[in-house]
Formats: sequence, C-alpha cells, structure tokens
Amino acid sequence: MEIIDNGPKPNAFDIEGATVDNTTYRTVAWTGKYLQVTLMSIPVGSSIGLEVHPETDQFLRIDAGKGECRMGPTQDEVTFRQDVEDGWSIQVPAGVWHDVENTGDEPLQLYAVYAPVHHAQGIVQATAEDAEADEEAGRDEPPSWTVQPGSDAPDETA
Repeated sequence: MEIIDNGPKPNAFDIEGATVDNTTYRTVAWTGKYLQVTLMSIPVGSSIGLEVHPETDQFLRIDAGKGECRMGPTQDEVTFRQDVEDGWSIQVPAGVWHDVENTGDEPLQLYAVYAPVHHAQGIVQATAEDAEADEEAGRDEPPSWTVQPGSDAPDETA
C-alpha cells in the first residue's frame, strides 16, 4: 500500500494494513494542523529510544509483534512497565519519558498519533539512525502551517 501524506486535506486509509506492511522505522502517513499519524516498524531487540516530548501527547497502537512499554517522570525514574502486543494501545502524556522495546521475535509494528504535529510532513526514515540524522540536520521539523506549542522546551532523548 502506498501512503502519501496529503495533509491537511481529508484522508482515509487502512491504517492496520499499512502499519503491518510498513518496513520503515518511521513513515509520516498524515499531517494535520493539530495532529499527525506515523507508522513505525521496530526491529527485533531494538526500541523507539527513551525520549520525552514536553508539549506533545502521544497515542500508540500495536498492530503486530510484542514489546515492553516503559514510562516515567525522568530518564532515571522509568518505573511504569507494561508488556504490550497486537491490539494494545499506549497513551503517553506530554512531559513523560517513554520507550517501547521490541521483545518479540518479529518486527514490532505500530502507529503513533502525535498532538501537536511533531515531524516533517511525509518524511520517511528507514532506520532510527536516519531519523536521528534528520533531526540533527533540521530536516524533521513540523510544517509552518501546523499549530505548535508556545514554549521553547525542546524534546530530549536519553
């Protein structure tokens, strides 16, 4: 299935099929003015990476694979732990450190909904390393037409 981010125009697609078929670390599927949908595939033994978004809530849904979700108030105090698998959802409040690790024997397929928008419209990042390089180079910024928080609190990774 080909995914084209036509945001902020109306859109509909088979999100479960697209999520299960996705082979990239991150593909931005749709970008609206206030929220964004991304598809993710986490390889066996890998994770999203411990991070915090001070002003971004996230909703994640697992469509294939198994993992462990970890969250907490600081990067050194990640005390919430929950095994997750196909059908589970994860709600990450803004300002909470979080990570999802693939603990299964197949890729962990999930989608994430960010509010507000967090990534560049339509960006495709094959690997976590590509995502990090895009962020460092300034290629993964939300479009100027999205509504962003007023604070300058930056996202952080551990």
